[in-house]
Amino acid sequence: MAMGRRRSRQRELWIGAADLVKSPGHPFYEKLNRLLEGAEFDAFIEDRCRQFYAESMGRPSLVPGVYFRLMLIGYFEGLDSERGIAWRVADSLALREFLGFPLSDRTPDHSTLSRTRRLIDVETHQEVFRWVLQVLAKAGLVKGKTLGVDATTLEANAALRSIVRRDTGETYQDFLTGLAKASGIETPTREDLAKLDRKRPKKGSNDDWTHPHDPDARITKMKDGRTHLAHKLEQAVDMDTGAVLAITVQPADRGDCQSLAETLDETCSAFEVLLADPEAATQLHHQLLAEVVADKGYHSNDVLVDLGEQGFRPYISEPNRGRRNWKGKPEARDAVYANRRRIRGSRGTRLLRQRGELLERPFAHSLETGAMRKTFLRGHDNVVKRLLIHTAGLNLGLMMRKTIGAGTPRGLRALLAALSSLLKQIRRALGTTYGQLPARPDSRTRASRSTSTSPTFGRSWGLHSLEATSATGC
Repeated sequence: MAMGRRRSRQRELWIGAADLVKSPGHPFYEKLNRLLEGAEFDAFIEDRCRQFYAESMGRPSLVPGVYFRLMLIGYFEGLDSERGIAWRVADSLALREFLGFPLSDRTPDHSTLSRTRRLIDVETHQEVFRWVLQVLAKAGLVKGKTLGVDATTLEANAALRSIVRRDTGETYQDFLTGLAKASGIETPTREDLAKLDRKRPKKGSNDDWTHPHDPDARITKMKDGRTHLAHKLEQAVDMDTGAVLAITVQPADRGDCQSLAETLDETCSAFEVLLADPEAATQLHHQLLAEVVADKGYHSNDVLVDLGEQGFRPYISEPNRGRRNWKGKPEARDAVYANRRRIRGSRGTRLLRQRGELLERPFAHSLETGAMRKTFLRGHDNVVKRLLIHTAGLNLGLMMRKTIGAGTPRGLRALLAALSSLLKQIRRALGTTYGQLPARPDSRTRASRSTSTSPTFGRSWGLHSLEATSATGC
């Protein structure tokens, strides 16, 4: 057989519409589209976004339903940037089908995607997030009795080497050079500047330094111990179902005790929307917003007192502070002792044990698998827009998991692969039992197979090997 040569052909000038390649579509995205269309998502979002579009001026822009589907693709495909989303959509026939773009049409560029994001305000993104919550509530996936609150840091799209002084606007390098000259070093080298910098206390204070292009970013220590400019993401999770009820993006240097109130306010606003829908309200728990579960970073006298005054029962881990003086603090003493009594009970122990699972899982899905641990946007408004739709995709994944058994396209592939492997093992086990596969040359195997009367499947129906054993146990 002779080896042919690959030759570049000139593209045809005209192509018939019937000759264009058509994708059969991805089963996960087809089901997701049916879910969105059944809940009239496009009509809802077009009505909300009508104010951002001109009636008769300019060229047609990106349709709101397509824009929000593009943001959902960022979660389901694990894409961290809008450039990556635009490239992935242009390369995939299945995603074209999901968005409604035929092969003859060009998919949106990343600049169109970013411009549409800047055009639509934060409140509209918040409404889309709460619309998804309504869909989950109607399906019984939101209860609302017990809230779990936790926070993490997101690396900002800004470098520490670019920070400037808040008072003078000097760069970090110029500031160190001025200090070195003031100390008597006329021409400081890089080693001199590094030595001088190591001896300075509190050299990375957010009160003194800021980033010129992202003032919302703060200098903070990340989860892995490194120091970066970052944002703080805090979320409230339904401890009964795992649905994310509210998220807030706040300065990274704000403590947990100071950020909790804003997250609880967002959660209360979300439930006001759910209670306004009769169908969703009937699925909620009769004791709404009764309990709050959090780690020891949220434990303080003021937080416990405020939660008690607002009607919450806090289950917050208590750090070891030793013997405390409660003179003149009867309200704080009662709140701390009541919380201590609750977390030592059986329900409190169970809730604190579940906290690590139900609160860390959404972070793992949206930030690690969903690739949003580092943001490529600047400013809290832009970051929270992306995170709201990203988390809405996480909540839609709960609905898809209830419907088809998988919350992401990758999860569906893994599920189908597991089912295929299981069917092959069952077929192999049945074939071994009834003599359909060639027998081993070992005489003992043939003897045991000849005495077998009925198939018995031993260890499990999972992904482990299934073994056929004889009725006599040999």
